[in-house]
Amino acid sequence: MLIKKFPKKGNILTENLVFIILNVIFLIILLLFLFKQGEGAIILEESYAKQIALLIDGAKPGMIIQMNMEKGITLAEKNGLNAEDIVFISGNIITVKLSKKGGYSYSFFNDIDVTYHLDKDNYVFVINQKNGENNVE
Repeated sequence: MLIKKFPKKGNILTENLVFIILNVIFLIILLLFLFKQGEGAIILEESYAKQIALLIDGAKPGMIIQMNMEKGITLAEKNGLNAEDIVFISGNIITVKLSKKGGYSYSFFNDIDVTYHLDKDNYVFVINQKNGENNVE
């Protein structure tokens, strides 16, 4: 039997040490970015735009929908925007903007007119029939 004795001193290669340190730094930066984005405007913009679109898609002419956007309004005011300028609807595209940069747009499929206004911390969406159309269901 051949028994080979290995030296008892540990050999940590500098390449492995540098690789481990760089990976730890990368993971820390990634986690900080995710935590910052998780409570930021990007997630709320996307969420509000999609929720509004889904509510409008399921609505019938004559319906009034009220949506609490207190958290979004607080964030927008913190970012220097007016509460009235958070939601913008053009045609069938909804844009929600909670920061000075960007915004998130999403479209709905219903062929209806939507009017909206801010009432305290709630946005009120009024679903109207298109002009001159009679929808019989």
